[in-house]
Amino acid sequence: MSAPIETPPAASDFIRDKVRADVAAGKYGGRVATRFPPEPNGYLHIGHAKSICLNFGIAAEFGGVCHLRMDDTNPTTEDPEYVASIQRDVKWLGFDWGENMFFASDYYDALYELAEKLITLGRAYVCDLTEEQMSEYRGTISEPGRDSPFRERSVEENLDRFRRMRKGEFKEGECVLRAKIDMASPNMKMRDPPIYRIKHAHHYRTGDTWCIYPLYDYAHCLSDSFERITHSICTMEFESARELYDWVVEATEVPWVPKQTEFARLNLSYTVMSKRKLLELVEGKHVSGWDDPRLPTIAGLRRRGIRPEAIREFCARIGVAKNLSTVDVALLEHCIREDLNAEAPRVLAVLDPLKVTITNWDREPDELDAAYWPHDIPREGSRKVPFSGELLIDREDFMESPPKDFHRLAPGRAVRLRHGYVITCNEVIKDAAGAVTELRCTYDPETRGGAAPAGQKKLGTIHWVSAAHALDVEVRLYDRLFSVEQPGSTEGVDWKSELDPQSLTVVRARVEPSLASAKVGERFQFERLGFFIVDEDTRGRALVLNRVIALKDGYAKLQKPKEPEKRARPQAPAAEKPAAEKALSREALALKSTYGITDDEARALANEPLLLSLLESAGRSEVVPFLVNEVLREIRSKELASVPFDGTALVELQLLVNDGTLSNKLAKDVLAAMIAGEGSPREIVDKRGLKQTTDEGAILAAIERVLAANADAVARYRAGNQNVIGALTGLSIKETGGRANPKLVGELLRKKLAG
Repeated sequence: MSAPIETPPAASDFIRDKVRADVAAGKYGGRVATRFPPEPNGYLHIGHAKSICLNFGIAAEFGGVCHLRMDDTNPTTEDPEYVASIQRDVKWLGFDWGENMFFASDYYDALYELAEKLITLGRAYVCDLTEEQMSEYRGTISEPGRDSPFRERSVEENLDRFRRMRKGEFKEGECVLRAKIDMASPNMKMRDPPIYRIKHAHHYRTGDTWCIYPLYDYAHCLSDSFERITHSICTMEFESARELYDWVVEATEVPWVPKQTEFARLNLSYTVMSKRKLLELVEGKHVSGWDDPRLPTIAGLRRRGIRPEAIREFCARIGVAKNLSTVDVALLEHCIREDLNAEAPRVLAVLDPLKVTITNWDREPDELDAAYWPHDIPREGSRKVPFSGELLIDREDFMESPPKDFHRLAPGRAVRLRHGYVITCNEVIKDAAGAVTELRCTYDPETRGGAAPAGQKKLGTIHWVSAAHALDVEVRLYDRLFSVEQPGSTEGVDWKSELDPQSLTVVRARVEPSLASAKVGERFQFERLGFFIVDEDTRGRALVLNRVIALKDGYAKLQKPKEPEKRARPQAPAAEKPAAEKALSREALALKSTYGITDDEARALANEPLLLSLLESAGRSEVVPFLVNEVLREIRSKELASVPFDGTALVELQLLVNDGTLSNKLAKDVLAAMIAGEGSPREIVDKRGLKQTTDEGAILAAIERVLAANADAVARYRAGNQNVIGALTGLSIKETGGRANPKLVGELLRKKLAG
């Protein structure tokens, strides 16, 4: 069971609502069992953190269990290093799987036996087509596939060849075991997919015991069944695999039948989340390793100095939804600052030192009392900070010819030194090149502790350190890894060229002497500069500090002020929205103004040139929701740079939805056909016979078949459980081939249930 950690209360979302309804209906005996099933072929990133918080969080909220399972079915990419890193990351985030640690490789014998069962039942066959031939036979979205010439092999021949595959008698790629489903299925996943392939490779757990390995889509759902998972939660890219998931479970006749539910994965601006791209950054030496603090890996976030509390809070705020969107990284940064503000003691540091000589200082160094915490944080603690006649300030806190609104040090101007005295700049010393090398100032001894001199107008306050007492340290200033909001979104541009060369700057800084006892992992706020953590590269007094994040918080400035204890958590799916209007680019703001669309829609359009061109050719805001949800999902999943239609076709598609010709579900099917080049929306509807039906007789007949097959759900509905109506509606629409008008189905279904 999940550990009893302090986790932000989750907003209600469609997955939790589903689990709540299942528990109330007594489904699965009232049990809740979720799982987090990563493939151990890389390090986890913040997108996985969303899934971890969701799966472990639901288990904790409903008194259930969450399993940690390694879906280790590909021996060529998996490694014990990744397994260890995944376990470390999940625990660091604050979750514990207890005794529920599993591996798909634990089930190899059972998976093999079920594969033989499928062959015996005539539901699988050994195919000798090459990978290229299989692709050719599979067909396209608009054309059905062709049966393999090996599809009708006898059970005996298939069993013999499959057993010989296991014994290692065939080379890799020479043959595969395929599920026998439907080569004409509109779902490409269902066109006799491979379920076992040959790999003469050493597995990190099973060694050389096996030379055939189950494919993910076969092993994953059966592993869920073996572990009696009640709610198989995954991201939207697995939506098309759900039909195969259900087929494998049903075809193998396993007793436990789990169900899959999908949610939108996390996309974050200025970030890449692809495992392939992250691996390319690591192997290409663009970063220092998987734990480089600029990466979105959990290992990188941890080394950067971010606390797990901030990540859990971020995941709670973005919520859970189905629609694809990109969360502004500013929200994550805001959560990090908000968390560290109450956790990091304040200290003084200077990153770019400029010498300040106090010309009227004529005594031994002073020791000033300096609190670690400001007055609005109810924590105690202080230290002594030495003040001497030679100080260091940050170079940017001085200007020789300042503008009117510059409230820091300048010739003839006074400034308050934090915790110290008020000083006035009297003389500026320069080198031969004209660069400022020293400031000569006087201090007012009556202003110890920061008291303003009598009659002095309001002064600015700057930080400083005593030159003789300050420690020399290495400071790594980390910033966003990419210089563009959506890396890789510009056609013809290598995404690696969008790396920001200024994402890491290393400086020799000076910090107050109290940090001499700082330990690895301790966090501090350098006043006026940001939050920092002592890095593991620290050796004794040779301190190395990473900047976790700067103090500036543009996101917080866009929010209405709220009392912390009264802060309302955004509700999903609205919580998926990024920062407010002022954070939009100029192009996004123009789109919002022109089309009257939301911030999230404007941002998605501005960041996707293909979407923008479609909108411009459509010229109508009605197509925007379809663009930023369905079209965006299609072009990203298929990595499309262009589509064979313009915006007018989308207008036509939207009109077909508006006039009742198409349901939203059928509209998605038409869009897929449009992308495949099958023609205009109306041509596709006519050719495929996809027109939505309002034939009450046909719909009632479908409803009656569904009710007859789901008598238990009918009984629960009539006993007062209204939650089952949604499932029955969906089944009834599916029974009509997705062609029934959803509103009419709902009306007729309720009448039938009331009768």
